[in-house]
Amino acid sequence: MDQLQIILLAIVQGLTEFLPISSSGHLLLPKELLGWPDQGLAFDVAVHVGSLAAVLLYFRKDVINLLQAWLGNVAGKAASDDSRLAWCVIIATLPAGLIGLLADSFIEQHLRGIAVVASTTILFGLLLGWADKTGSQSKTLLSISWRLALIIGFAQALALIPGTSRSGITITAALLLGFSRESSARFSFLLSIPLIVAAGGLKTLQLASAPSAVPWGELITGAVISGITAYLCIYYFLKLIDRIGMMPFVYYRLVLGVGLLAILWL
Repeated sequence: MDQLQIILLAIVQGLTEFLPISSSGHLLLPKELLGWPDQGLAFDVAVHVGSLAAVLLYFRKDVINLLQAWLGNVAGKAASDDSRLAWCVIIATLPAGLIGLLADSFIEQHLRGIAVVASTTILFGLLLGWADKTGSQSKTLLSISWRLALIIGFAQALALIPGTSRSGITITAALLLGFSRESSARFSFLLSIPLIVAAGGLKTLQLASAPSAVPWGELITGAVISGITAYLCIYYFLKLIDRIGMMPFVYYRLVLGVGLLAILWL
C-alpha cells in the first residue's frame, strides 16, 4: 500500500470503530471508488491494535476500577456499582461472541455485498434517529441490570451483519431502554474493549498460521494513526453528544447508504 492508502484506511478504522456510522460501508468505498486492493490481514490487526490502545487509554481509570471491583467480587467481596457494571459488560459481550462463532461462515458467504451494507446502513440509521427522538434518556449506568445488558448484547450481535455499526446498534438499544446519550455511548465504548480484543486475537492467530513478510513500517504507521484518530473520536463524541444528538450521524448514514446503492446500480 502507498502512504495515502495507509493514512486513509487507518483514519477510517479509527473513526468508524466508535462513531455510529458503519465501518463496513466506509471500507467498501475506497475499494469500489478508487479500485484499491484489500488492505490485508496484517494491516487489519495493526489498526485494531491502535483502536484498542485508544479506548484503553481513554477509559484507563474506568477499566482499572471495573477490573479491580470484578476481581474482588469474584473473590467474595460484596457487589459494588463497579463490579455490577463489569458483570454487565461481560454479559452483554456473550451474545455477539456466541452468535459470531455460529454464524460467521454464513455471514461471510451471504451478507458481504454492497446491497446488504447499503440497506443496513440506511435501516439502522433510521432506527438510531427514532431511538434518539423517543427514548426517555433518564437512566445512567448506575441503573443498568444484567437483563438490560443482555438486551443490549443481543442488539450488539446484529452488528455481525455488515453495515449495521456495532457502536450504532448498541447506542440505539441503550437509548430505547431509556439511557442517556452519554451513558449509552460510554457503555458502547466499554463493550468495544472485549470485542476488539477478541477480533484482534482471532486475526492474529489467522496471521500466525499464514506467515509472510511483515511490512512493519506500514503496520506501525496504521496503528499509530488509527489510535490517535480513535482517541480524538471518543473524546469529542462524548464531549458533544448531549449537544448535537444523534441526528447528524443519521443523516450521514442515509447519504452513505444512498451513495452505496448508487454505486451498485451504476
